[in-house]
Amino acid sequence: MVVNFKVFKKCAPNNMITLYMNRREFVDSVTQVEPIDGIIVLDDEYVRQNRKIFVQLVCNFRYGREDDEMIGLRFQKELTLVSQQVYPQQKQDIQLTKMQERLLKKLGSNAIPFVMQMPTSSPASVVLQQKASDESQPCGVQYFVKIFTGDNDCDRSHRRSTINLGIRKVQYAPTKQGLQPCTVVRKDFLLSPGELELEVTLDKQLYHHGEKISVNICVRNNSNKVVKKIKAMVQQGVDVVLFQNGQFRNTIAFMETSEGCPLNPGSSLQKVMYLVPTLVANCDRAGIAVEGDIKRKVTALASTTLIASQDARDAFGIIVSYAVKVKLFLGALGGELCAELPFILMHPKPSRKAQLEAEGSVEA
Repeated sequence: MVVNFKVFKKCAPNNMITLYMNRREFVDSVTQVEPIDGIIVLDDEYVRQNRKIFVQLVCNFRYGREDDEMIGLRFQKELTLVSQQVYPQQKQDIQLTKMQERLLKKLGSNAIPFVMQMPTSSPASVVLQQKASDESQPCGVQYFVKIFTGDNDCDRSHRRSTINLGIRKVQYAPTKQGLQPCTVVRKDFLLSPGELELEVTLDKQLYHHGEKISVNICVRNNSNKVVKKIKAMVQQGVDVVLFQNGQFRNTIAFMETSEGCPLNPGSSLQKVMYLVPTLVANCDRAGIAVEGDIKRKVTALASTTLIASQDARDAFGIIVSYAVKVKLFLGALGGELCAELPFILMHPKPSRKAQLEAEGSVEA
C-alpha cells in the first residue's frame, strides 16, 4: 500500500522561512493532547546570518465585538502557551515522526524539526457565529503556530518575516455510552388536590452530529389541571468562563405538538418526539457556538466540551454543553412544568484509514 500524505505549507511574505505541517487538528483526550509537530525550512541567507528563529503556540481569545473597541481598549487576549528557539538549534531530544523523517530527507540541510506540547488545560477551539453581514473577527478561541525571527522570544515580530498558521484543538466522542438519561418532575398546585407528573427519557446519552434524538415523554395528570400543549427543544449552553455572568443558552431545535391534548384530569399520555440539532437550521443566528474553524465553509455546531473537573476550566475558554428541555403548558393560570436532561453531542473519532484519506489519498 502506497500512502500519499497531504502536507500544509506556508511561507513568510519575504520567502525566507517556510513551514510544513501534515495536520492542523490536534486531538484532546482530556488527560493529554497530541503533540504539535512540523518542519521549518530556512533560506540560505538566514542560515549564513545565523538568525535566531522562534516557534510559538499562540492562543487568541476574543471576548467582545471588534466594532466596540476604542483607543486603548481591546476585547482580546493573545496568550503564548509554548515558546522555543529552533535555530540555532538548542540541545533537546526530539522524537521525530515518520512524516518529519521523510520531509527532512527531502528538504535538505536547512530543514529544522520542532515539537510542541499543548497544555492539557487549554480551552477547545470554539467560536461564536456571527451574522453573514458581519466581517469582523468573531468571538471565541483560536490557535496559531507562529514562527518569526528576532533577538529573543519576546522580541516584536515583523510581518514580512512572520508565519501564522491556524490550527484547532478538537475532542472526539468517547467510545462507550454513559447511563441513559432519565428524569421525573412533579408539580402540585395550591388549593388543588393531586399533582402533575412528567417523565422524560432519552434513548442514549451520547449522540453524534446529525443524529436524531428520541425524546420519550410520559405525562400522568393526577391533578385537576388541563395540559394544553407540549414543547420539546434542544438547547445549547455557552459558558464564557472569564465572566461571572457569561452563561447563556440558545434553542437550536424545537418541536411543539397538541396531539393528545387537552390532557384532562385523571388521564395519562405517552409519546415520542424527535429532534435533530444542526447548524443548517441556525446558520443565520448570531451567538451560536460552532467549531473553531472559520475559514472552512462547511462547519458544524460546537461539540460538547469535556473537562476532567470544574477546577480544570481555563479562564480564557468557552464551555459548550447541550440539554433537552420539555415543557408542559397548562394555560394562563396553571403555568408550566419543565424537565431537563443533559446529553453529549460530539463527532465520532475517525478511523486510521479515514484520517489518512482526510490528510491525503490511499492507493492500493
